[in-house]
Amino acid sequence: MTTIIYVELQKIFRKWRTYIGFIAIGVLAPIVQIALYYEGSGYVNHVTRGLQDSFFMSGNLFNGYLIGYIILQALYIHIPFLIVLVGGDLLAGEATSGTYRMLLTRPVSRFTLVTGKFIAGAFYVFLLLAFLFLVSVVGSLLIFGSGELITIKGKLIIFASDDVLWRFLAAYSYAFLSMTTVFAVSFFFSSMVENAIGPIMGTMAVLILLLILSVIPIDALQGAKKFYFTSYMGGWDNFFTDPLEFWNILRDAGVLLLHIFGLYGLTTYIFIKKDILS
Repeated sequence: MTTIIYVELQKIFRKWRTYIGFIAIGVLAPIVQIALYYEGSGYVNHVTRGLQDSFFMSGNLFNGYLIGYIILQALYIHIPFLIVLVGGDLLAGEATSGTYRMLLTRPVSRFTLVTGKFIAGAFYVFLLLAFLFLVSVVGSLLIFGSGELITIKGKLIIFASDDVLWRFLAAYSYAFLSMTTVFAVSFFFSSMVENAIGPIMGTMAVLILLLILSVIPIDALQGAKKFYFTSYMGGWDNFFTDPLEFWNILRDAGVLLLHIFGLYGLTTYIFIKKDILS
């Protein structure tokens, strides 16, 4: 299995589309950091404007944690569209290049092959989010320093500087589940067709459709939101609330895990039963 995963990772990183996500993050995050470096102090003044008349605000409120939080909010909605570029190609790309039969002539079962591809794809998701964390949080801390984190969740919340890093690590761990769910959707579509464009466009269409349905102010559609996996993807932000609703986070993470393993199971079944013609 380890060899299969290693080979699949080599395949993933030989394709130029794999690097689109890293390039996008590597360009957009510094742009946001530069813009906030010159204009961002006004954000803190705006957020705390109502408090400054009654309280004396001290400390470094405009810091790397705040910048990292802003960048994550800004880029999080776009990351799924970067992930499907890889997920949609993992299986369909083999059919497009005509290498399925050659792969299956090896003494490796179809189950092992599809599982190795899935794990390799999930590892790509991990690397992409790790890169985002490195650029947005670690990079911002080096530039702006550390301090308290300000968030607004119907009320102004200020977290102590020693109470922030673990929240980012937990939020990114939850984000990994969210983005792996998106990957699993594209991987599932990839098992049913022989061209990578279909799974990529199909997954994007599903994401856009569910996001649109989630915001339409119709009671029947709002009641169905609990069945959309997109309704649970933003749960990372719950780590920046006070008090922390741990059981709600755990429930939402469980829903995402069910989607991941369910889609993986369906993909595995389809691939094992698939009549390989290319």
